[in-house]
Amino acid sequence: MKKIRWGILSTAKIGVEKVIPAIQASTHSEVMAISSQSLDKARVAATKLGIPKVYGSYEELLDDPDIDAIYNPLPNHLHVDWSVKAIRAGKHVLCEKPIGLSTKEAEQLLAAATAQPELKVMEAFMYRFHPQWQRARQLVDEGAIGNLGAIQSFFSYYNVDAANIRNRTDVGGGGLMDIGCYCLSLSRFIFGAEPRRVMGAMLHDDSFGTDYLTSGLLDFGSGTSVFTCSTQLAPYQRVNILGTTGRIEIEIPFNAPPDQPCRMWLQTNGKLEEIIFATCNQYTLQAEVFCQAILDNTAVPTPLTDAVDNMRVLEGIVESARSGSWVVIS
Repeated sequence: MKKIRWGILSTAKIGVEKVIPAIQASTHSEVMAISSQSLDKARVAATKLGIPKVYGSYEELLDDPDIDAIYNPLPNHLHVDWSVKAIRAGKHVLCEKPIGLSTKEAEQLLAAATAQPELKVMEAFMYRFHPQWQRARQLVDEGAIGNLGAIQSFFSYYNVDAANIRNRTDVGGGGLMDIGCYCLSLSRFIFGAEPRRVMGAMLHDDSFGTDYLTSGLLDFGSGTSVFTCSTQLAPYQRVNILGTTGRIEIEIPFNAPPDQPCRMWLQTNGKLEEIIFATCNQYTLQAEVFCQAILDNTAVPTPLTDAVDNMRVLEGIVESARSGSWVVIS
């Protein structure tokens, strides 16, 4: 069986603890190498995960001819730079969200990928590959809840560690960049469209400078999506999707556990139905779909244009919060 040989850029926690083991569990994947600016850190991670090759720099990994695809979980400000370098080295790229720090950066990555169309490049919004989200979109598209009118989403955790990259402005930290981007992405995914205009409100930490509480409103014309994300509230996540004749509620919309079933509720005609989804790992599903696109030479399910559009909405929320006015998106 043909397998895609992966190289990992950095020993980032999300990679070591979640994504790399999930890629290793993918039928068409083989993690061959991991790199870090610290060779010792790379060796520790390689030993823990059973990865055969270790590099003390990202450049060395990109130069390895035996690597087909790169997973990039570097801090946000390094996403575009190293993804572009990976493309120019002839590697397929799965890059963590958000794709960059700005729409301009995202467009630079899109241009680099467009110049080498034989390579697959995708933003790693893993939630979209979980069956609960595939089912939610199917229900909406089939009219199970009538005409889609509103989405409500909430995503929060509590983290006041000054050294954590999520609390550092210099590397693209903050609640909107880290978790609010999910709320924007899912809204566009379920509506199947881009918002016409957006409104945002942000509170910033006096010490960190990053936003710790952000709320927003996306106007899709036929309906709206409202969200709140926070890095300094009790951990919680939930999504409600409401139509003219019913609603869908997703219990664990983003960090779906890989070791237990997930559930959503569908309410129609006054009846509430619980829908159970078998245990699965959304990171593994993401890797499998990405590998299949490489092997079959087909388009990735989430094109880079989607990443650019999501960044454009994110920037609109920030601009609106600064100006206190609606920002027109499309």
